Amino acid sequence: MTTGTDRHRDIAHCSVAGLAAGARLALPGMPIMAVFGVAFGTAAAQNGLTLSEATLMSALVFAGASQFVAAEMWTTSMTAAWVIALGLVTATVNMRFFLMSASLRPWLGTLPAWQTYPALALMTDPGWLLATQYRSRGGSDSAVFLSSGVMLWLTWIAATVPGHALGGIVTDPTRFGLDLVMPCFFVVMLVPLWRGSRAAISWLVSGAVAVLTAQLLPSWWFIMAGVIAGSVTAGVFDE
Repeated sequence: MTTGTDRHRDIAHCSVAGLAAGARLALPGMPIMAVFGVAFGTAAAQNGLTLSEATLMSALVFAGASQFVAAEMWTTSMTAAWVIALGLVTATVNMRFFLMSASLRPWLGTLPAWQTYPALALMTDPGWLLATQYRSRGGSDSAVFLSSGVMLWLTWIAATVPGHALGGIVTDPTRFGLDLVMPCFFVVMLVPLWRGSRAAISWLVSGAVAVLTAQLLPSWWFIMAGVIAGSVTAGVFDE
């Protein structure tokens, strides 16, 4: 029999206790976020961003993969065409957030905007994964999503600083495997998202198309090609 307490637990709400629970929930993800942040700081320094620029980007943008792309494309002589290209590529990388935020609507859709949008502004891949796992276990307190996002955000900003300092010392980040941090991060992310071989077909198609495009076309076209190929394939095989 479902009790009133059980029904309340299923309905989205926000509490102070949830803030504390979210902070605890974020603890296992903070070391991974720190390594990722250090790698971004290093990449930013290697590509000419100052410490203040890199830190400000981490604080205001807070979108790991697109920040790496922006750092790689960064140039001191920005033309209008280059700014448009930078915006297009980073927007393509961040399109996944549309689907990630949509997946949270059944949980957060009934809450007022002032309770949901601050948390969505801080949503990242690990934050979303933590939130969905919390929800799958029956949790409904939206404050968990907010506070875990804040913890990961602060970790990301703090890790950017030593990463930038490291970038001034390390002349070849590939010697230390720093160029593999982002691919390894997303591979780890795929493990809890595994839903069988049928769903993985779109991942394989997206990766194969991206690699092939990178060999055939210059610049960052491989990102858009991989996104489009993966999206179309996922739509075809969606059950």
